[in-house]
Amino acid sequence: MHAATAVGAAAAGEFAVVAVPLKVVNDMPVQQLAGKIVLDTNNYMIWRDGNIPAIDSGEETVHELRQEHLPRSNVVKAFTHIQAPRITMAGRVAGTPGRLALSASSDFPEAVELVTRLYDQFGFDTVDNSPLSESWRSGPGQPAWNAHEHQSRDELIANFAKARRTA
Repeated sequence: MHAATAVGAAAAGEFAVVAVPLKVVNDMPVQQLAGKIVLDTNNYMIWRDGNIPAIDSGEETVHELRQEHLPRSNVVKAFTHIQAPRITMAGRVAGTPGRLALSASSDFPEAVELVTRLYDQFGFDTVDNSPLSESWRSGPGQPAWNAHEHQSRDELIANFAKARRTA
């Protein structure tokens, strides 16, 4: 491993993890991410990101907007409702009762498959909440977001059903 710029990292990786807030004006390395799966770990936080009218109105999700910014990439919402330290501390072996579940949302099945493999390696079950237009169901303030520290696969599915759009 070695340090790189965003452009260098995007060019070198088989897939990319984007852990930066969304901006209205895209500054992502679009060309270098073309043809790659991009794990978008962002959550829309008005206090940090400012208001983005298309998201505020419910016209688009934050992850649909990221997909528009990266039109030749396969964007997947991943790792958005777990705190970073818990990724390496809260995982359990497959089949463990109460194993925590995380969601993945994408318009590309192969992107969800990659995230499912990663989640399993970290010790989590996956609930596919595709397409990207449904990714709001695990966003800030929703039941899945609020229960992130203790929800199993069945509980996450139930929390998606309880979600209500605010816009």
